[in-house]
Amino acid sequence: MGLSNNITSVLNFIAILTSIPIIASGIWLSSKPDNICIHNFRWPLVILGLLILLVSLSGFIGAYWNKQGLLALYLFSMALLIVIVLVLLVFAFVVTRPDGSYVVPGRGYEEYKLDRFSKWLRNYVTDSGSWEKIKTCLADSDVCVKLTQNYITSDQFFASHHISPLQSGCCKPPTSCGFTYVSPILWTNPVNAIADPDCYLWNNDQSQLCYNCNACKAGLLGNLRKEWRKANIILIVAVVVLIWVYVIACSAFKNAQTEDLFQRYKQGWV
Repeated sequence: MGLSNNITSVLNFIAILTSIPIIASGIWLSSKPDNICIHNFRWPLVILGLLILLVSLSGFIGAYWNKQGLLALYLFSMALLIVIVLVLLVFAFVVTRPDGSYVVPGRGYEEYKLDRFSKWLRNYVTDSGSWEKIKTCLADSDVCVKLTQNYITSDQFFASHHISPLQSGCCKPPTSCGFTYVSPILWTNPVNAIADPDCYLWNNDQSQLCYNCNACKAGLLGNLRKEWRKANIILIVAVVVLIWVYVIACSAFKNAQTEDLFQRYKQGWV
C-alpha cells in the first residue's frame, strides 16, 4: 500500500469517527417527546450518519487494499453526502431562525406564539392534518406528568428556568388567562373575562390539558427549534471535518494513480 493510500486510509478512519456524533445526535433527537410524535423528524440525522459511516468505511477498504474503483465510488458518494449535509444545514438554519418565545413578567420560563415561527415549520407541523395524531401522542407521553414530580409549590414552578417549551405550551394555560395555580397541570378558572382563545381550550382533564391550544403547537415548535439548533452545531463541525478529509483524499487519490502508473512504468507495463 503506497503512501497516498495510507493517507486516504487514515482520513477515512477520521471520517468514520466523524459519523459517530452525527448518529448519536440523531438518536438523541429521536428520543425527545416532540420528535417521537413527529415521525418524519425522527431519523434523518441517524440515516445520514449511517450513510457517512458506510461510505467512509468503503473508502478505508478501497485505500487499504488499493481498490481504485472503490475509491472513485467513495469520492463520488462522499461529495454527494457533503452536499446533502450542507443543504440540510442551510435549510435547518432558515426554518429555525425565527424564535417564537417571549418573556413573561414574574416567570422564569418563557411562553411561545405560533405566528412567530417560520411559516414552513408551522405549516408542516400544525397545518398538515396531523395534529390530532401528534396531540394524542403527546397526551400519552409523560412530558406533563414530569412537572408534577419536579415542582410542588407555585413559587417553585413560576421561578423555574428548566421548563421546556413543550411543557410551557401544552401542560399549563397561558399566563394571560389569569388561572390560579393548584399544581403544574391543575388550574382553576378565573372569574374575570378571558381574551385569549386558548383559555377556553384549557381543560384539567389530564388527556386534554392544553393540547388543543395554539400555545401547545407553538411550544412543540419551540422544542424542535431548540433541539435542532443544538444538532446543527454538531453538523457544522462534522461538515468542516468531512470537507477537509475529502479535499485531502482527492489529492491522495490522484497521487495514488500517479504512483501506480509510475510502478507500472518501472516494471515495463507501459
